[in-house]
Amino acid sequence: MHLAAPVAPIAPHPLLLFLLGLLVLLTLAKLLGRLGERFGLPSVVGELVTGLLLGPSLLGHLAPGISNWLLPAQPAEQIHLIDAVGQFAVLLLVGITGTHLDTRILRRQGRVAATVSLFGLLLPLALGIALGFVLPGSLLGGKTDRWVFALFIGVAMCVTAIPVIAKTLTDMRLLHRNIGQLTLAAGMVDDAVGWLLLSVVSAAATVGVTAGVVSLSVGYLVGFVALAGTVGRVLVRKLMDRAARREEAGPAVAMAVIILLGFAAATQSLGMEPVFGAFVAGILISQSRAAQAKLAGLRTVVLSVLAPLFLATAGLRMDLTALWHPTTALAALALLALAIVGKFVGAYAGARVSKLSRWEGLALGAGMNSRGVIEVIVALTGLRLGVLNTATYTMVVLVAIVTSVMAPPLLRVAMRRVARTDDERLRQLDHEEWLGHSLSTTDLGRERKAA
Repeated sequence: MHLAAPVAPIAPHPLLLFLLGLLVLLTLAKLLGRLGERFGLPSVVGELVTGLLLGPSLLGHLAPGISNWLLPAQPAEQIHLIDAVGQFAVLLLVGITGTHLDTRILRRQGRVAATVSLFGLLLPLALGIALGFVLPGSLLGGKTDRWVFALFIGVAMCVTAIPVIAKTLTDMRLLHRNIGQLTLAAGMVDDAVGWLLLSVVSAAATVGVTAGVVSLSVGYLVGFVALAGTVGRVLVRKLMDRAARREEAGPAVAMAVIILLGFAAATQSLGMEPVFGAFVAGILISQSRAAQAKLAGLRTVVLSVLAPLFLATAGLRMDLTALWHPTTALAALALLALAIVGKFVGAYAGARVSKLSRWEGLALGAGMNSRGVIEVIVALTGLRLGVLNTATYTMVVLVAIVTSVMAPPLLRVAMRRVARTDDERLRQLDHEEWLGHSLSTTDLGRERKAA
């Protein structure tokens, strides 16, 4: 009997480069995040720009030797190590976001969230598909038909980034506001449909679209949500309550991470994005009030360390030099303009149809317009499938960055004119109690200013 040889550990030099890459990404992300805050922007803005500066757009263009040494694309395993850390980070970020979603407002205003989501999804989807049919052929990936490319552009324009929205709302102390909760709820619906459409486009780019493929994808989505809302809800609450009985926070934190990874693996195995599973898991974890106060440490690590790392990796594959050609630059501007108009106008129209005020509609439009993480995931999928080339990938990720930068100032202006309700004050107190700390006088002053 021959035993398999043990897998060799990572060699010293690749390990050194991996550690240095994480060190530079995290340090620069925190510095740029702090700089963004000094200019009245959430830290997420600076963190998103980090990868842009360290990638081929700047460092790779000005000092390719340093860039290739610090963040080598070859061997592929090196950059995959950093990608793996980023994927783990975004799953925890989305899960933490789910723990803050107030299911009571979903029950009370689910119709509003669905209406805002529907308007905010259909308009940019239609505009994106139309634009995909008229963009220059040079922007198509080498392995795709025009109609697949057009459908992919439509999907890329209709998604919303729950993690970036959550990070922005958290930084601006708006997560407890009704508009913040509605934005997350509508974003969840948007992304669920977006991931379904992405699976259809991915199938079209590989094996083709059939009624069976679409029916199977819809069935998986409905079945997962139904199972999570029944059996999963009871099981997760029991597991979290049992872990919370221990005096120390470690068991509750470990159980929360295990549940998040389990749900993420489940949706990934069903052909959906793992972040959707993590978000649903976070919502279920929030049902265990006994565990909430013990998750404060996990929240701190995720928001302060892991989230900046993931956001910093988002721009590493971007290459702004690919947009120097006039035709490509004009196409990028058209894509950006239609993405902004489609999502903003659609969400605003949905809010007004639901009888929300003008300023509430503007706030929802600003929040839903943020594409961030999910846009990057869609772009990476298109690049992997050959639907997008480097220039088109850069254009799509640029939409993610610009829309994420736009959200904070627009939210700040709109939310100053939206009155605070008693429910919002109670929800804020609940969140402070769950996190095991109270806001300082300075923080309260900032919170009032942000609101």
